Amino acid sequence: MPKKPQPNRSAPAPVPSRQGLVTTLRRSQIFRDYEQAFRRTTGLPLVLRSADALAPEIISGRRVNPVCAVMAESRQTCATCLKLQKRLKHEAHLQPKTLHCFGGLCSSAVPVRVGEDLIAFLQTGQVLLHAPTRARFERATRELLRWGAGVDLKRLEDAYFQSRVTNPRQYDSVLRLLAIFAQHLGALSNQLILQEKCPEAPAIAKARTFIVEHHANEISLGEVARAVNLSAFYFCKTFKQATGMSFTSYLARVRVERVKHLLQNRATTVTEAAYAAGFQSLSQFYRVFGRIVGEPPLRFRERLHGSGGKSATRRRKPPVTAAGR
Repeated sequence: MPKKPQPNRSAPAPVPSRQGLVTTLRRSQIFRDYEQAFRRTTGLPLVLRSADALAPEIISGRRVNPVCAVMAESRQTCATCLKLQKRLKHEAHLQPKTLHCFGGLCSSAVPVRVGEDLIAFLQTGQVLLHAPTRARFERATRELLRWGAGVDLKRLEDAYFQSRVTNPRQYDSVLRLLAIFAQHLGALSNQLILQEKCPEAPAIAKARTFIVEHHANEISLGEVARAVNLSAFYFCKTFKQATGMSFTSYLARVRVERVKHLLQNRATTVTEAAYAAGFQSLSQFYRVFGRIVGEPPLRFRERLHGSGGKSATRRRKPPVTAAGR
């Protein structure tokens, strides 16, 4: 007679904190590869900052814009930059936002979200979206003098007129790429939340693998429990302890991640994606997707593809005939 499994008395698996998620994302290979490719392609800095971070600068060290480096020598300009970053963080809570400092350099933030939770920002900028002019420079220096900022104006002038200039339309495209990448980081964060945190329970790891491989089917808790040789009651209790969520919630998250992946294909409709991921009804799908992602699937697709994302769900208008004119 097989021995009855002993209850797992370990503490529930901790859900990764916001700062922990951001640290893991920042160290991930996908972010490091993307950051390097982004910097080499655009010439712009890119950092991933926790939504709780208060650091005023976008980037520091050798990659900082020379104009910002000169102005950072003054306490007054640092305080102004900090105010700008706080305002940027507030206004970029739901969608990408770009603000300009008194010197004309832009600063942009793209939110990274997991459902309704804002966890981080992708930040770039420190670039001019217009050619530097004498009038704009003199206007900025008047502000500095009014504040009493001790800045070397000659060095500032040299740095200003050598600043990188990016076409506004090109910069908008850069932000669009960052918005798409933010979606991927959000999905990766969701996967980190889903990861099993209890190494002494190998049955849970096996169960997670089974769920991922069969999520498109109509699977039940009992079926998964049998697959890992546990009773339904004991599996339910152990799974919740190990993952921090119920079997139903875990399965829903796996299916939603599959839908988000399928919606990257413009030819796939929302309905097709929902049923392909294993949802049994559209009402259930819309309810679950909205709860986990924080917005309806159509809105998610629009943000993923821009205005073109609506095309897969719109009906084509019938051709106008002579009789219908």
